[in-house]
Amino acid sequence: MLVTTYSEARKTLASVLDRAKQDGSVLITRADGSVFRLTPERTEGSPFEGIGTTISLPKGSLKETLASLKEEMAERR
Repeated sequence: MLVTTYSEARKTLASVLDRAKQDGSVLITRADGSVFRLTPERTEGSPFEGIGTTISLPKGSLKETLASLKEEMAERR
């Protein structure tokens, strides 16, 4: 795990972030002795990632659907 000073981390922020991503965390120390841990957020992928689908609509149905939606929206106003 990388341990660096605040001043050095500020100068090389991109590499510090890369190292945190690679190692899991980085410790940053300040002159007053306080220590901070920088850790990357864990993000989950989309629940739809990797799912492929083909939709087949009858010819002209998309235009009809959009026209119906426009009418519906106009009536609500």
